[in-house]
Amino acid sequence: MAIVSKIMHTRDVDPYRNLALEEYLLDHVGQEEMIFYLWQNQNTVVIGKNQNPWKECRPDLLESEGGKLVRRITGGGAVFHDLGNLNFSFVTSRAIYDFKKQLGVILHAVQKLGIPAVFSGRNDLTVDGKKFSGNAFYLRSHTALHHGTLLFAADLDKLTRYLQVAHDKIRSKGIDSVRARVVNLSTYLPDLRVDAIVAALAQSFDEIYRTPFLLNENDIERPAVDKLTARYKSWEWTFGEAPEFDIEMEKRFAWGGIHLCLQLENARVKKGYVYSDAMDTTFIERIPAVLAGVPFKSADLAQAVRTLAVDEEKGALVEDIAGWLHKKGF
Repeated sequence: MAIVSKIMHTRDVDPYRNLALEEYLLDHVGQEEMIFYLWQNQNTVVIGKNQNPWKECRPDLLESEGGKLVRRITGGGAVFHDLGNLNFSFVTSRAIYDFKKQLGVILHAVQKLGIPAVFSGRNDLTVDGKKFSGNAFYLRSHTALHHGTLLFAADLDKLTRYLQVAHDKIRSKGIDSVRARVVNLSTYLPDLRVDAIVAALAQSFDEIYRTPFLLNENDIERPAVDKLTARYKSWEWTFGEAPEFDIEMEKRFAWGGIHLCLQLENARVKKGYVYSDAMDTTFIERIPAVLAGVPFKSADLAQAVRTLAVDEEKGALVEDIAGWLHKKGF
C-alpha cells in the first residue's frame, strides 16, 4: 500500500482546540494516509481517558494559577504541558499503523540533534535513564492514534506541584520521584528551541515516510472542530458526575493502577466506576458492565471479571484484577 503522508504544525496553544483537532483528524484520516500533527499546550494538565482528575492532579491549584485541565481519549497517566514541551500525534489507518516505525521518527530526530536518546520500557524515550517522552494510543476499528510528549524546557517545578502522585507511589518511590524520573532535552542542548525540534522532526518524518503534504487550517472543517472543542471544554467530559460510593478499592499492577468504586444496593453492585492509567482503555471501560448486578462477594466479583478474558494478553490483565478481588475476602 502506497502511504500518503501529511504533516501539520499548529501554533495554537489552547489544549481544548488542539485535542479537538487531533480527534477531528482521527475522524477524517484516509485508509492510505499517515498524518503527523505537531502542537503545544500552555500550562495544562492532561489526564488519561479513564483517570479520576481529583486523584491525579490538583485542579484547584492549577485553575488558581491560570492553568487548564483536560481529558484526552487515550489511556495512560496524567501529564503536564507547557511551552517547554512539544506534543506529536501520528493519525492513520489501522492498516498503516506501525508503532516502532512511528517512534523511529521521534527517536531519529532527537538523535540527529546530537542527543543519545534510546527507547526504554514499553512506551518511553529516555536519556541516561530519564524520560523525556511518554506515549499513549487509541485504536478504533479502522483508524489509530499514537501521540506523545517531548520535554525540552518544561517547568519541572510546576510539573511536580500540579501532578499529585498517588499515595502508593509516594510510599514506594518518594515524594520527589516525578522530578527524579524525567529530564528536559535542554539539559543536553542548553540553547534548544522548539523550532529546531520541529525542523528535526519534519526532516525525520520526510526521510521515513517520504515527501509529506502540508496540512493547514484551510483543510479543516472549522464547525466540526468547534463542536469537538466545546466537548473537551465541558465539565461533563473532564470531570463527569462524581457520585458517592459505598466501596472504594485501589491496587497497582505492573501494567498500571486501578481504582474501583462500587455503589451497592441490597448487597449487590448497583453501579461500578473504574479509574485507571492503563493503556488499554477499551478493556478498562468494559469492567463496570460485568460487575453490575453481581453479589458483593469476592469470589463472585472475581468470576465476573474473568468473563472478560478473550485472549492471552487480556487474560493476564483479567487474572491480575480477579485475583486481587478474590483475595479481598468479602
